[in-house]
Amino acid sequence: MEEYSDQELLQQFGVESTRSNAFDLLVKKYQKRLYWHIRKLVVDHEDANDMLQNVWIKIWNGLAKFRSDAGLYTWMYRIATNECLTFLNKKRNKFLIPLVDVENQLSQSLEGDMYFSGDAIQLKLQKAILSLPEKQRIVFNMRYYDEMKYGEMSEVLGTSVGALKASYHHAAKKIETFISGD
Repeated sequence: MEEYSDQELLQQFGVESTRSNAFDLLVKKYQKRLYWHIRKLVVDHEDANDMLQNVWIKIWNGLAKFRSDAGLYTWMYRIATNECLTFLNKKRNKFLIPLVDVENQLSQSLEGDMYFSGDAIQLKLQKAILSLPEKQRIVFNMRYYDEMKYGEMSEVLGTSVGALKASYHHAAKKIETFISGD
């Protein structure tokens, strides 16, 4: 299968007769990356699948108005991140539970998740990541797993590069302490 550039896909999406095909190609190109970004934030496979569907709907609805001043993937990543934050906040508010309890619940669900195939060290790392404050967790995941540059992260999160570097540094230190402390 020929891989199209984001620009080519956007051009095809702009033409009524090729819109659906262009979107299908966009989904094929970014489905896994977006899924794993969402999954790292919400942990549960079913929640991640549901959220991914919502993200694709928002992308479909907003793609015609997309301006190329940001990268396409950065724009989609921002939509996915915002969906995750909204989901986690709703979950917190629905059950009237503090952030720490939601993270503990996610951490416990990770152990029984049949889709999690990691070993004991990976499980410990995931639990350490879940112990981080939400913003640090997002920054750590984007930098460590997605190898995103700080400039791209700044576009997605609307935060200065300096603040992101500090968040990543604090997150890495907390993870190191968590892993070596048990």
